[in-house]
Amino acid sequence: MDKHYGQIVELVIRKGGYSISEIARLTSINRKSVYNWFNQKYLKPEIIYRIGCIINHDFSVEFPELFTPEHFNKSDKPLVANNEIPENVVWKDKYIALLERYNDLLINRLHQPT
Repeated sequence: MDKHYGQIVELVIRKGGYSISEIARLTSINRKSVYNWFNQKYLKPEIIYRIGCIINHDFSVEFPELFTPEHFNKSDKPLVANNEIPENVVWKDKYIALLERYNDLLINRLHQPT
């Protein structure tokens, strides 16, 4: 069976309770790029590694062909800056997460039989 890397990474992120906005902010890219990652069948190992370091997840479980557990146990992993986040960014992230949940509810509602 062929793996879809982007979908696997998305599943891990969502199971971990991370919002797309949060991942975008922590990786310093826009949300559209994160969604583009999820749609890629073969995601670059560097991107998977970067996300794994940010969310503290060992992707060697899902991708043993790309990583070993030692990749995610290193002490020299790139660290996310632990600077204080400005209040407006926190509220913006919460607002976007709320909009994403609302959009999911609307989509689910439209696909339910009446």
